[in-house]
Amino acid sequence: MNSTVLTGCTVVDARVLDGVAPLRDAAVWVRGDRIAAVGPADDVLAEAGRDHRRVDLGGAFVTPGLANMHTHLSLSLPGQGGDAVKGLSPHDLAFYMADGARRTLLCGVTTVRCVAEKDHADFALRRAVTAGRAAGPRIFTAGRALVSTGGHGHEGTDTLECDGADGFRQGVRSQVKAGADLIKVMISGGIAGEHEDIDTRQLFTDELTAVIETAHAWGRKVTAHAGPAPVIAEAVELGLDCVEHGYQLTPEVVAAMAARGTALVPTLLVTRCKAFFDELGVPEWMQRRSLGAGPRHLESYALALAAGVEVLLGSDMPPFWDFEGTNATVRELEHMSDAGLGPARALYAGTLGPIRWLGAEADLGTVEPGKYADLIAMDADPLESTSAFRGVRWVMSGGRIVRDDQNGRAAL
Repeated sequence: MNSTVLTGCTVVDARVLDGVAPLRDAAVWVRGDRIAAVGPADDVLAEAGRDHRRVDLGGAFVTPGLANMHTHLSLSLPGQGGDAVKGLSPHDLAFYMADGARRTLLCGVTTVRCVAEKDHADFALRRAVTAGRAAGPRIFTAGRALVSTGGHGHEGTDTLECDGADGFRQGVRSQVKAGADLIKVMISGGIAGEHEDIDTRQLFTDELTAVIETAHAWGRKVTAHAGPAPVIAEAVELGLDCVEHGYQLTPEVVAAMAARGTALVPTLLVTRCKAFFDELGVPEWMQRRSLGAGPRHLESYALALAAGVEVLLGSDMPPFWDFEGTNATVRELEHMSDAGLGPARALYAGTLGPIRWLGAEADLGTVEPGKYADLIAMDADPLESTSAFRGVRWVMSGGRIVRDDQNGRAAL
């Protein structure tokens, strides 16, 4: 069994919100794919004995890897860039997504939640990553998102058109059969649908009830693409577990979300990313709708924070995408922090919070013995500024070092 001791570091994770102070002059002993010990360097080195590799992180801050809860590795927005992805053959798509997974891992995102991927290629990619045949983050996936006929995203093979309560029940079961960890449903219009508005209602009550009841019966949580307050309010009342975007929230809706424990993945980037849209050739109608929704989107996010809604990191843009001097994941987390969350809560929103929603906290989310060794290191303190994550220079996944800038190489 491989044995590695990480020294020369300060260990910090989201438990700071519970009073667990950062551990300075620390060491982390990794045995196999899990953390064996964390503590003062001398104590950990003595416990690890002689038979180990020692890695000096040069004073870095070590945190759990980031978890991106709104990921599309096969994203194809309207425009030339999206058309190129839509035109990929199934074989080309698999390689395209595998490359995206590798790049995602290298930027320090060690867990993703996919919320609509094409042709069920995400399941094959998950199997390949788990088996070690492909490099990438741990993948939790919804498979294909459920939509009404003609609903948001219906044009692609990353959605499944359903109608009526029975149709949506069958849709949920089809994704569970394929191996889905959760269910994604589109309950309103959005910014990428030319023949709809953000506040277009797309499911009736019996259909929404069928999705949530069926998914919960199978032990799967449900997250919903949703913009307007009325449809979100109804979904929350029916037991929705998570809202994606939430462009038009109200005080009443966020109060209900907080009371029922419905999380929000705000994806603030999607209404403030003109350079990304220009790069992909996104048409003017979509850019106007997206950027025009930005101020109200930010107001909704502020309402959610004030009400105590749990907010979780999710970029919608590909997690690894180079954007405004960093990657999309870190840029989203910066927006969340700067808009009222603050660095400590942003650390939670980007690590332990998502892991708890996924039900994986026994294995991930903190730097503790027994957890998987999914770790990242940076030179600046993430409790001082969320922008510290721009400086991620070292990544470990399941006990394997996959990036090490200090030695001038990426291992993948």
